[in-house]
Amino acid sequence: MLNTEYTDELDILAKYNLNSIQEGLKIHHDAPENIKQAAIRLFHKGLITQEDGGYLTDRGIEAAEHIQRALNIIRPN
Repeated sequence: MLNTEYTDELDILAKYNLNSIQEGLKIHHDAPENIKQAAIRLFHKGLITQEDGGYLTDRGIEAAEHIQRALNIIRPN
């Protein structure tokens, strides 16, 4: 079972545009606290370059690719 911390992290990774790794994300200071904390966890796991988003690392790209593929499979057409 996925807890909400994991789903928040997955949600952030799913938002990255994998067609352009030069395109990052910015988690704004007024974002919900759970999203800000998820970004910090992803940073400490080595998946993103900044605590408030930034770019995907090589490991982050791999994780985001897997997540986005899985979402494409389970989403209705």
